[in-house]
Amino acid sequence: MKKILVDHTKCTGCRLCETVCSATHSEGEVNPSRSRIRIYIDENEAAFYPVIAGAITKSPCDFKPDIILDGNHYSTCKMCRTSCPNRPWFIDPMTQRPFQCDACGYPPNPQCVEVCAHGALQLIDDERYAKAAEDPSWPF
Repeated sequence: MKKILVDHTKCTGCRLCETVCSATHSEGEVNPSRSRIRIYIDENEAAFYPVIAGAITKSPCDFKPDIILDGNHYSTCKMCRTSCPNRPWFIDPMTQRPFQCDACGYPPNPQCVEVCAHGALQLIDDERYAKAAEDPSWPF
C-alpha cells in the first residue's frame, strides 16, 4: 500500500496542495475549507507544516503533549491529523461530516503530491514509509 510522506522542511507554504485537493473533492470548486490537507503556518518561525486528514473520532482526546520540530515546541492538537470535534480543520463546513484523506482513489493518485513542486509530499510504499519513520532526520 502507498502512503503520503510529508517532509515539512521542503514546504514553501504555497498551498497548491490545499487548492487541488479541494477542487478534486468538490467537483472542480476551489474551496480550501473542504481540503483533506491543511498547511499549519508558524508565522513566528516562517515555517509551514502540511497536515493530512487521518483518523476520525467522535470525541476529543485528553492527551495533548507538545511536540518538538526544528527545536520549536508545538501543541500536538495543532499538528494532529485526526478529524475531531475540538478542531474544525477536517470537518466539512457544508455537511459537518469529518474528512479523511483517501489518496484520491485506488490505486492512489494523490493530486496534492502531483502539484507539490518542492517535494514536501511524496507517494511512497509502506516499506519506505516504515524506514523513514524510524529515521530521526525525517520530520513528520
